[in-house]
Amino acid sequence: MSPIAKIPEEVQLAVDALDDRRAADIRVLDLSGVSSSLDYFIIATGDSSLQLKAMQDSVKDTLKAAGYPPKAIEGPSQSWTLVDYGYVIVHLMSAEAREFYDLEGLWADAKELEVVPS
Repeated sequence: MSPIAKIPEEVQLAVDALDDRRAADIRVLDLSGVSSSLDYFIIATGDSSLQLKAMQDSVKDTLKAAGYPPKAIEGPSQSWTLVDYGYVIVHLMSAEAREFYDLEGLWADAKELEVVPS
């Protein structure tokens, strides 16, 4: 993991919202060096469909209150929901879906950032 000088507000708010809902294994990938259309993936794991829904609502409500409404929400499903903020994409996944799709492996060239909940 590499720290950066300034974490975008949307990323910090999403990490804080996920932490508030006890999301597991929250990771932030900096895709700016490996993608021309995306800057950040935030990936987090929930233990149940109820927790995944609570995580989605927390992220959506927190960012919307700060002036960042989602462009789209794909899913939701019991195993994976994608919340699209343009250059920031939030992936909320069950442990099984996260292992199966292995987004961190697919984007292994991206830098992982250390974003500490505030």
